[in-house]
Amino acid sequence: MEYGRRRPLLRVRGRSIAWLPPLLLLVGIILLDFNTGEQFRIITWIVLVPGIAAAICGVWTTAAYSVLSVVTYVLVDNAWPDQYQAGFGDFLLVALGGALATLASVVRVRQERQVLHIRDIAETTRRTVLRPLPPRWAGLEHAGVYLAADVDARVGGDFYDIQPGPHGTRVLVGDVQGKGLGAVEAAAALLGTFREAGYHEKDLATVAARLETRMLRHRSHTAALGRADGDRFATAVLIGFPEDTVEAIDVANFGHEPPLAVGPRGVRELPSGDGVPLGLGELAGGLPPVRRVPLAADETLLLVTDGVTEARDGPGEFFQLVREVARAVHADPGRADPRRLVRRVRDGVLRHSGGRLEDDTTIFAVRRADTGGGPGAGGEDHEQGRLRS
Repeated sequence: MEYGRRRPLLRVRGRSIAWLPPLLLLVGIILLDFNTGEQFRIITWIVLVPGIAAAICGVWTTAAYSVLSVVTYVLVDNAWPDQYQAGFGDFLLVALGGALATLASVVRVRQERQVLHIRDIAETTRRTVLRPLPPRWAGLEHAGVYLAADVDARVGGDFYDIQPGPHGTRVLVGDVQGKGLGAVEAAAALLGTFREAGYHEKDLATVAARLETRMLRHRSHTAALGRADGDRFATAVLIGFPEDTVEAIDVANFGHEPPLAVGPRGVRELPSGDGVPLGLGELAGGLPPVRRVPLAADETLLLVTDGVTEARDGPGEFFQLVREVARAVHADPGRADPRRLVRRVRDGVLRHSGGRLEDDTTIFAVRRADTGGGPGAGGEDHEQGRLRS
């Protein structure tokens, strides 16, 4: 077993072949040395073999190639007449090169383990902020995908969640201004408040007020710590699925991208409202109103962050979300299904931007399920509702 748990760089049908390039180089040097005259001795090039192994193989494989290179050098060099031998100085070069290659492999594998550990921490943080949700939860069917602009970070300020409760099911989708751990902290603070207030509070406006207060408290705390990100804010959409009707939803929009209602009859943009982001309510003299808007039972609610609408192609043209979704649904009304809809938007954004995302991107789709599911509905599979990013 190689030193450290790592994913081999070269794989064929699930098996590592990282050992093959150094072996081919070793054989090639031996054959070339035997087939050239005494004026062209290249056996000392065998020092490259452990160097290549150090770049793509594990520590023990690199050490094995280092020893094999030294042994091969001695055997091949002694196969020539005395006047053609490369000499003891080149032997030391090969031996020292192998030792340094093994040391370099140790350093590289340790760094890889550290990076994997950091990525595991980031993944745990992401799963804490964006907790796994059953695909059918509290009478809703949903799907979501999160794409980090930094592919190694895997975590950012975008967030979404569903909270069932005695007063109906609530949904929150948002985007914290800025990046890094500070944005993650703010997102986690807002989600914690949403999960409590969304369950206990009867009035959706009260939930909105609790979110605004939490954002202000979080900003006050970070400012007291002397951090430079004490002025963060967050755009968000707070949605309530009332129990007294299945043909409408309650929406409070905090400066976020307006939701889209996607159904067999096409795509329509819900009112965006005139709200300002969370944390800036005092600038507008109050919170945005809660509006009741129609949403047919066969329509899917599509919510995205600005990573979607601001995605650009090579010439700088923005991704046309409404046009692309309308075209897809017109060709196949079944694409209004949350999972298919999220997958379509995800693939469209990545194709449009060439895979180069300028901002964290969240795509979330939700609709009323065909059959009312309680909080435990669909609980046997907690990962189906979240597509792999």
